[in-house]
Amino acid sequence: MKLEEKIGELLKSKNLSLSTAESCTGGSIAALVTSVPGSSEYFNGGIVAYSNEVKMSLLHVSAETLEKYGAVSRETVIEMVKGAMKALKTDCAVATSGIAGPGGGTAEKPVGTVWIAAAYKNEICTMKQETDRGREMNVERAGNNALLLLRKLVK
Repeated sequence: MKLEEKIGELLKSKNLSLSTAESCTGGSIAALVTSVPGSSEYFNGGIVAYSNEVKMSLLHVSAETLEKYGAVSRETVIEMVKGAMKALKTDCAVATSGIAGPGGGTAEKPVGTVWIAAAYKNEICTMKQETDRGREMNVERAGNNALLLLRKLVK
């Protein structure tokens, strides 16, 4: 059974709803979740917040957070995941923000750096992914890690 199917079963068994807030993954987590038949029972929707303006206006990430820590930070994904739960009225959410590549990296935040958050009610877990396996694999790994983090939190 695929991870997204396991997540679906887990959410249905606990009668929970899910939303996503995605930057570097560009909606691929929402696509994974909705690839499962019946996902409308637990998936409310997702926000692809690629720009800082969208992070601020739709997910209520503060300008101060973005200025102080940057879009690719633990602090930003925490605000993104909270914003997704509030905007889409869900019990849980996942959020990603990172540098998928091949360009855009810096010495402090090289290509492949992705911050991930998962939230369940008032509990939030975060993780930092730091391997560059090429854009496609960086995005795929971030999506899988977000769902794994969510599963760990909800179980």
